[in-house]
Amino acid sequence: MDIGALLGLEQLTWGMLIFVVLAAFGAGWIDAVVGGGGLLQLPALLLIPGIAPVQALATNKLASVFGTATSSVTYYRRAKPDIRTALPMAGIALVGSFGGAAVATVLPPAAFKPIIVVALLAVAIFTVFKPEMGAATKLRFAGHKHHIMAGAAGLVIGFYDGMIGPGTGTFLVITLVALMGYDFLQASAKAKIVNLATNIGALLLFIPHGSVLWLLGGILAVANVAGSYLGSRMAVARGAKFIRVVFLVVVVALIGKLGVDVWNENIVPGLALLG
Repeated sequence: MDIGALLGLEQLTWGMLIFVVLAAFGAGWIDAVVGGGGLLQLPALLLIPGIAPVQALATNKLASVFGTATSSVTYYRRAKPDIRTALPMAGIALVGSFGGAAVATVLPPAAFKPIIVVALLAVAIFTVFKPEMGAATKLRFAGHKHHIMAGAAGLVIGFYDGMIGPGTGTFLVITLVALMGYDFLQASAKAKIVNLATNIGALLLFIPHGSVLWLLGGILAVANVAGSYLGSRMAVARGAKFIRVVFLVVVVALIGKLGVDVWNENIVPGLALLG
């Protein structure tokens, strides 16, 4: 059977499909624990010959919606996150993702990536030298101020997800830990609900444009769901310390990935002009 023709990508081979499915499983696991699975799943999709970047982005979001939905349900059942914070934050983040997508059509994401790399470096250093951070929930705000801060964080990170994307779940976790005062487990649980909303927001833009490869996305969704289920169960069972370690690994990987992008998109063209 010609799998490429069936899935709408003539040059897709069985070997490449298996590789992308394994990447989707790994991405689901990473996303469920700390976010950042797009670092694995999206680059794997972009390796498929003949796939357009917008198709890769849209198909990645389709698979991720099912994965984040699975981990959201698992976390809700086992960690019991406060949905009075998570749901309003998710709704505002969805609106933010629309705004970010609109800006992305006007300003290139490359212009913002250097700022993101610096922010991630600060996050990594702060997490390393503050080992007590995220070990236990110690909320920094109360009442309306708590919800205002959560909504503002959801708007900014949702905007980032719509404009650039990689590491959205990671930014959600560190914001909920460092800004709001949640432990890593509760932060991860809430981050999944918010990230689900930002993924849906992106799909609401991609679907009308016909960018989603539905059959391929469906296959990847199954793998993403399996990885998400396993990752969320492990995170709940092992607790905040386990999540903190995985979080640092993902942040370092995200710094490396975006650092390479900054070099290729900002530094190399500048050096070429000087030469």
